Amino acid sequence: MASAWWPCLVLALLSGLAASGFPRSSFRLLGVSLPLFILWVVDGIEVYSTKINSKVTSRFAHNVVTTRAVNRADVAKEVSFDVDLPKTAFITNFTLTIDGITYPGNVKEKEVAKKQYEKAVSQGKTAGLVKASGRKLEKFTVSVNVAAGSKVTFELTYEELLKRHKGKYEMYLKVQPKQLVKHFEINVDIFEPQGISMLDAEASFITNDLLGSALTKSFSGKKGHVSFKPSLDQQRSCPNCTDSLLNGDFTITYDVNRESPASVQIVNGYFVHFFAPQGLPVVPKNVVFVIDVSGSMAGRKIQQTRDALLKILDDMKEEDYLNFILFSSDVTTWREHLVQATAENLQEARAFVKTIEERGMTNLNDGLLRGIGMLNEARENHRVPERSTSIVIMLTDGEANTGVTNPEKIQENVRNAIRGKFPLYNLGFGNNLNYNLLDAMALENHGFARRIYEDSDADLQLQGFYEEVANPLLTGVEVEYPENAILDLTQNSYQHFYDGSEIVVSGRLADEDLNSFKADVKGHGAINDLTFTEEVDVKEVEKALQERDYIFGNYIERLWAYLTIEQLLEKRKNAHGEEKEKLTAQALDLSLKYHFVTPLTSMVVTKPEDNEDIADKPGEAHGGPEAGEAPGVVRGPKKRRCPLLQH
Repeated sequence: MASAWWPCLVLALLSGLAASGFPRSSFRLLGVSLPLFILWVVDGIEVYSTKINSKVTSRFAHNVVTTRAVNRADVAKEVSFDVDLPKTAFITNFTLTIDGITYPGNVKEKEVAKKQYEKAVSQGKTAGLVKASGRKLEKFTVSVNVAAGSKVTFELTYEELLKRHKGKYEMYLKVQPKQLVKHFEINVDIFEPQGISMLDAEASFITNDLLGSALTKSFSGKKGHVSFKPSLDQQRSCPNCTDSLLNGDFTITYDVNRESPASVQIVNGYFVHFFAPQGLPVVPKNVVFVIDVSGSMAGRKIQQTRDALLKILDDMKEEDYLNFILFSSDVTTWREHLVQATAENLQEARAFVKTIEERGMTNLNDGLLRGIGMLNEARENHRVPERSTSIVIMLTDGEANTGVTNPEKIQENVRNAIRGKFPLYNLGFGNNLNYNLLDAMALENHGFARRIYEDSDADLQLQGFYEEVANPLLTGVEVEYPENAILDLTQNSYQHFYDGSEIVVSGRLADEDLNSFKADVKGHGAINDLTFTEEVDVKEVEKALQERDYIFGNYIERLWAYLTIEQLLEKRKNAHGEEKEKLTAQALDLSLKYHFVTPLTSMVVTKPEDNEDIADKPGEAHGGPEAGEAPGVVRGPKKRRCPLLQH
């Protein structure tokens, strides 16, 4: 009896530590920090096959993760299936197969799923939800009881649109089987109608010598292929070890040929339009850095901020203009007005950055308004070139606690000050902040928010963000199509197009028998206004997309649905009343129709004995999956028997 109960005592101890404020990041249920516990739980369970099969068609990735295990013990055991997914991905399917019987996952509206979950909990069944957030990933976990001698197969499908970032598309796979796997492989097939210009793959967890023999990669014309199949010996952490070194990041990067700045693809009445011109001169930028220097920034945070700003100053161009606004209990500025990034001014800016120190409280409202007002004044009084663009970059690690502290009022003040004239980019340092406010303010003002993680490379994260927005090639971009020719169009206007990125617009043709398709992209360049026109023969384009071995289903229609849901959810963050209800209903309908697990839906996994797990998509509020919820939380009944004793 004692041996049966001691794992439950460990669970109780961990729960007590969590309740007392012990950092959740210091442990993980069934995780690697409790090796004896793992041994007790997984002893007798052999994961003999893990396969990741991906098809990427025109940047849209369809990924299937399949894991097979067998219980070689003479008693029932619990098997857990963990997958780390890109944050930008939507789960689209999950099946659990035990001894030939398949138990499917069904996507339902979140409230319906919640009631189903609560019913299972009230009956004392093993219902649970595990989810966690990281830099690029979120976790899907499901556990199931497997009888002695039985086999189980887990199959998870997820889809995502690969974004172009610094001139490359990145596909990010987390590899962490936790034990040697007899059949382990990753297979990725890429089909790009524009043709592939480069393709690379790397693993953070294996030496180049071992990687070279386990990895194959090739591309020719429109097709590319990556395969990673390490043998058992290649997986071992040492020649005679039984533990696996496969624990880290497997990253595939590629780009496409760009003989034309745009590419239009059409399949079954849906189209996608990619736009990424090259070789344009950079538009001069006017940048105000609004930096939180309150007391909570003390120590490594303020040092990393200084280091990042010094590196950013090295990358400023002479035609740029800049200034620094520091806010704590009050607001101070480096210069009264924006100054040009001449060699002399940059040298003085470096000297100023080195003196930045933390102090006082957090007057976020006044800091932001001072920076916005400075950009407005510079434009109104012709202190900056006419053909230049303005940007506000704010970094903060906490919530406003002096001056205006009401989030809605701060958001209103910022909206009224910017008036849609330039973007706001918000960088949130750490977890003790109102990330929802930063995200909503940025989206409302044509920018985006980014979380900066408190790691040793935080300064590199800050620099990496700046590199994304350092080279605007076009401003005021409008993507236009013939009137009445397009239905259900995704976002087609952008305040900026940055070098190394890509604009993606998708929609539905009003007339599927259309013979020709025409698109105009208009924008303001550094020297003059530009128009890029792309006209294609619909039948010829559709004929070119007949590579059935590489293409999965109606991928353009699914890409359109993915983009539409993503954009509806973003708009919903700043909507109210009837408008919010309408956006919610539209996003929910599409999520259910296309079987996407989004913030509005959950996937209910019905398991043997009517047990149910619910898979949700995490949010970003306050650093955890949901406001007030820490990463890795198991939400289940407050009182229930130890699940290990139900085997």
